[in-house]
Amino acid sequence: MQTEAPQKLKYGMYGRKSSETEDRQVLSIDSQIDSAKAICKNLNIRIADEDVLTESKSAKTTNHRPLFKEMLDRLEHGKINAIVAWHADRLSRNAIDSALLVDMMDRGKLIEIVTPGQTYRNTPFDKFMFTLACTQAKMENDKKGIDVTRGLTKKATMGMFPGPAPFGYLNDKFTEKGNKKIITDKVRLPLIRKMMELMLTGTYGPLQIREIATNEWGYRTPKGKKMGRSTIYRIFTNTFYYGMYEYPLGSGRWYRGTHETIITEEDYDKIQALLGRKGRPRPKTHIFDFVGMMKCADCGASITAETKFKKLANGDVNTYVYYHCTKKLNPNCTQGSIEEKELKKQIVREIDKIEIPTEFHAFAMKWWKTENEKEVDDRNTIVEAQQRAYKACLAKIDGLTNMRAGGEIEGDEFIRRREPLLEEKKRLEKLFEGTGKRVDAWMKTGDEMFTFIERAINRFTYGTLEDRRAILAALGSNLLIKDKILSIDIENCLFPIQNISGTVRDIKERLEPINTLEKQGQFEQMCSNSPVVLPDLDSNQDTLLQRQ
Repeated sequence: MQTEAPQKLKYGMYGRKSSETEDRQVLSIDSQIDSAKAICKNLNIRIADEDVLTESKSAKTTNHRPLFKEMLDRLEHGKINAIVAWHADRLSRNAIDSALLVDMMDRGKLIEIVTPGQTYRNTPFDKFMFTLACTQAKMENDKKGIDVTRGLTKKATMGMFPGPAPFGYLNDKFTEKGNKKIITDKVRLPLIRKMMELMLTGTYGPLQIREIATNEWGYRTPKGKKMGRSTIYRIFTNTFYYGMYEYPLGSGRWYRGTHETIITEEDYDKIQALLGRKGRPRPKTHIFDFVGMMKCADCGASITAETKFKKLANGDVNTYVYYHCTKKLNPNCTQGSIEEKELKKQIVREIDKIEIPTEFHAFAMKWWKTENEKEVDDRNTIVEAQQRAYKACLAKIDGLTNMRAGGEIEGDEFIRRREPLLEEKKRLEKLFEGTGKRVDAWMKTGDEMFTFIERAINRFTYGTLEDRRAILAALGSNLLIKDKILSIDIENCLFPIQNISGTVRDIKERLEPINTLEKQGQFEQMCSNSPVVLPDLDSNQDTLLQRQ
């Protein structure tokens, strides 16, 4: 029987080095080739220069390596039928390229793959080991990718931008890995700050500023080159200079950095207005005072707000906030916008309608305390009656339970007779609890209400955003805007105060200054004698009692 002669081996050599994280610990291409040549010398293998293929490409995905593809073509056309490589992962880090090489073995196009540690031939075990080596390389690469991504995200959340430093900053090369920060470029960042200042004057355009920075200030990149035309626009539209950055880019996740900033967010907004563009997407850190609290009176849609900028003839930029209908319910809604300053004036006028002097607060609380004392006896009588009714109800429930326990009544009848008694018990408990607490509660509520009224305008004008929203919410409900006018349904408990306010202020003006106990007494006496004050104060008391 004649045996088939062994096929003559024609070797090719392949080396690969990627600049990505996966290959940072891998030998350089020259070192890989030297290692492969040592194998060739030991095995007495000769390789033609044209069959030595090297490239700097990643093997994570298929069809991205032109010289690897050329090697497959050489195998397919019989120019070579064996490969020498430093390691299996130089040939493949993805399943498709590994499968292509195994398929070459199955079809007899590839006889063997020689590495320093192992030679793979067309046997089930060798093909399995080759595929395993490539798969393991892929797994390690994927794990590194996940670990790197996790580390970079953590770094971003800590305020350390995980990427190349923008113009005017440097990547810290000396801090330990994982804690490297963006540091200030002491030479260039001051010049970029001056560029920002020139832009904010409104007198210079970006290209004029570029010329000044390049020719007059001598600005050069770290590599000694002049600033490009696109660079100046990238500087003026980068949120990094006021402290915010997005990572990864396009993810919508924003972080505040720990690096030195050179402008404020307001300055950034003005620069974007001067450029006539919105700039890069950035976080919506601006919260408008009254968004979400008002409705359009015409279509019922919510009122929203936006900031607009106006460049003046002298180069200054004014900032305006406008409130307007979102038009989500009716795109054709004709209601216009109202400037925030005018809206605040209207709210202050509404607050002014219920403003009262501090002296009236003391008088009102004294009057309410007196009225409370008058009601103590009546209240105690009511409480005693409620207690008697409650005890009688409990006695009936106990008697019914004893009857059931003694077998005097059936279960169905027991349930039928017990239910109304339990309902009565709940009703009496609620009445008893409410009667004992409500007067003290309205005294406290009245005190808080007068304190709120006295300080409302000052808190609204000089307080925080939360103060302004709380005061507007306390004024009333059904906040509507129509034809640039805000209407408010004043809360019921404030209606009497609105009627009292004018009268009380007139009384105070006649006695001013109220700086002695005698004047305070006169003020309280005149309030007591007013046909307006006490009836409306009593009405306010009733309203507060109803709200308890």
